[in-house]
Amino acid sequence: MTRGDGPPPLIVHVIYRLAVGGLENGLVNLINRMPAGRYRHAIVSLTDISDFRQRLERPDVDCFALHKRPGHDLRMLWRLWRLFLALRPMIVHSRNLAAMDAQLPAWLAGVPVRIHGEHGRDVHDLDGNSRKYRWLRRGFRPLIHRYVPLSRDLEAYLRGPVGVPESRIRLICNGVDTQRFRPGAIRAGVLPSGFAGEDSLVIGTVGRLETVKDQLTLVKAFVELVRSLPEGERLRLVLVGEGSLRAAIEALLAETGLARQVWLAGARDDVPALMAALDLFVLPSLAEGISNTVLEAMACGLPVVATRVGGNAELVEEGKTGFLVERDDPTAMAAALAGYVHDSVLRQDHGAAARQRIEEQFSLDGMVARYTDLYDELCRHPTDEGA
Repeated sequence: MTRGDGPPPLIVHVIYRLAVGGLENGLVNLINRMPAGRYRHAIVSLTDISDFRQRLERPDVDCFALHKRPGHDLRMLWRLWRLFLALRPMIVHSRNLAAMDAQLPAWLAGVPVRIHGEHGRDVHDLDGNSRKYRWLRRGFRPLIHRYVPLSRDLEAYLRGPVGVPESRIRLICNGVDTQRFRPGAIRAGVLPSGFAGEDSLVIGTVGRLETVKDQLTLVKAFVELVRSLPEGERLRLVLVGEGSLRAAIEALLAETGLARQVWLAGARDDVPALMAALDLFVLPSLAEGISNTVLEAMACGLPVVATRVGGNAELVEEGKTGFLVERDDPTAMAAALAGYVHDSVLRQDHGAAARQRIEEQFSLDGMVARYTDLYDELCRHPTDEGA
């Protein structure tokens, strides 16, 4: 494609909701970091838009909320078609199954380039075994020019059960801003006053308090850890995020009497400082793609204990930057954490190795360059190849 003297090509990014989340964070980082003269961007949220849109640094990014009704909403598809006709994008890039419906109106509107990203597992299909979801993805396959899985696990799922040819898949992992997320925060003024002393060991996680993130397993592991160690009194747990699991977590903490050792921080806009104030990071998820929070924790020089799901094994090097445990296993998680509690040198060594790994393989600039290359390639050679 020859750009000429006209405006840069428009990319319309379609997501389910523009709110706090790893997918949304990655999208905002991509738009903020891509050179302004290369592409124009718009974001379509099938449902609603939160204050998270304020993280967009470019003033020229239009955001549209379609307020999709529950279930199949044919009116939404019609509105998408009208919107694509009005905006005339060069590229429509949808993300995850919940936004894949946008590919049909994009095709009907004659959008030249159609891309779909797979960022992680659905809570109703943790292992990718759902026949319904496989057939849905197969049904949309002829409409999509390129797929972008964020992990080798998701790439294998697309190539195998979904049947996408290898030539139409481009693996692009997330990247992290190594200047924004870095070691060295001072706890004073970051953690609540009196919550953690100089000798405290602070364990933490960041994520929506929802079933798929499974912070309840982490809380159960923390309870086991505190009760099993003589030094359990000095341990602290920080849960950053908000969601429907809060009540269950609060009830468990009240029952065990450990509420004073746990801080439910809620949704925060100072995550880099909070992350760097931790000693250990834990990701207890039941399913993941490539976790932004694991990347951010590693960039902050933290050892990571994560569940052995999705792309976590592609980030955490077992015995070098952290440990992997089976999901929904509080005892195994407590055992992995105990090793770090007892060994400060191990924490330091794994944390330093984690930071080095991020700098070498998972930079944000590298991620942006890979997406830009993909967009450039498809804009030069748009195609209507079928599945």
